[in-house]
Amino acid sequence: MDLLALSTSLKDCQRCQLSTRRTQVVFGTGNPQASIMFVGEAPGFYEDREGIPFVGAAGKLLTELLQTIGLERSDIYIANVIKCRPPNNRDPLPDEIDTCKPFLLQQIELIQPKLVCTLGNFSTQTLLDRKVGITKVRGQAIRLEHFVVFPLLHPAAALHQNNLLVPLKDDFQKLKAVLEEMSKTPTLLKTSSPPTLSASKAPQKETPAGPPTQMSLF
Repeated sequence: MDLLALSTSLKDCQRCQLSTRRTQVVFGTGNPQASIMFVGEAPGFYEDREGIPFVGAAGKLLTELLQTIGLERSDIYIANVIKCRPPNNRDPLPDEIDTCKPFLLQQIELIQPKLVCTLGNFSTQTLLDRKVGITKVRGQAIRLEHFVVFPLLHPAAALHQNNLLVPLKDDFQKLKAVLEEMSKTPTLLKTSSPPTLSASKAPQKETPAGPPTQMSLF
């Protein structure tokens, strides 16, 4: 199965209650061969209307932040944990996340990015498979079995809380450093394990030897 086939298979998804109030499924967009992928929480009003992730104010900020590190949206792939808009932009419910998570994992498997940037709590917790606050792990490169996770504050949070904008910009500069390091070290994902993050739980498909590990890049 490729991305188009997966997208087509979800077009009329009725697997959870969100299907009753959505305008359309918001699958994802961008470069299907991207080495870097961004994963948000769920579609909002504009995303639900247009069928594309991050097209509102948060999307505009994300585009600007990408440009500060030399990237365009055409260079990356963007998706959400949840493919349908929750009513009134409420937080996704656990059963909704459980229903949609396999499709996100399929997207990642098909795209095979080297690095996945999680935006906010829900995408970070979903991919790390543990409860952890975004402020505890933001701006850190965390190695899983097949790719690196780099948690970031959600652009929408920075728009609602101005004091988060500077940390978000700072973390994008850290992301730039991670990307530069990875480009110089193609075997970075196969190196020996650096010090582990505390209070972690083994993520999906992680090796039996241990939990997610923080990479010593800066």
